[in-house]
Amino acid sequence: QLQLGESGGGLVQPGGSLKLSCAASGLGLDYYKIGWFRQAPGKEREGVSCIDNNGASTYTADSVKGRFTISRDNTKNKVYLQMDSLKPEDTAVYYCAATSILHPVQAMCATQLGINYWGQGTQVTVSS
Repeated sequence: QLQLGESGGGLVQPGGSLKLSCAASGLGLDYYKIGWFRQAPGKEREGVSCIDNNGASTYTADSVKGRFTISRDNTKNKVYLQMDSLKPEDTAVYYCAATSILHPVQAMCATQLGINYWGQGTQVTVSS
């Protein structure tokens, strides 16, 4: 069993930055691909960025490419999402999720299939 917990959300002005953390406990994090997803009010949950087991391969959605960076530190059992140049449309609840399925990280982000575990989410609000 793997438990995931997000932190680092909050209120930030447009153009500002936040760094989200996803902490894992239970099984070893390096067994899983990890993804960041978000859900805004009235919208479907969407994949933001996903990273493979050792960090060698990543995928980032076009809507945040160049502004968001995913990384992981398996020695600390943590995955991060650095969010820069934030926009009001980035406002959402952000979730981290894990899968042990052997598919590309793009597939994890695009389909959300095979996700075994979800965190509880952290709110990010971008507003002046």
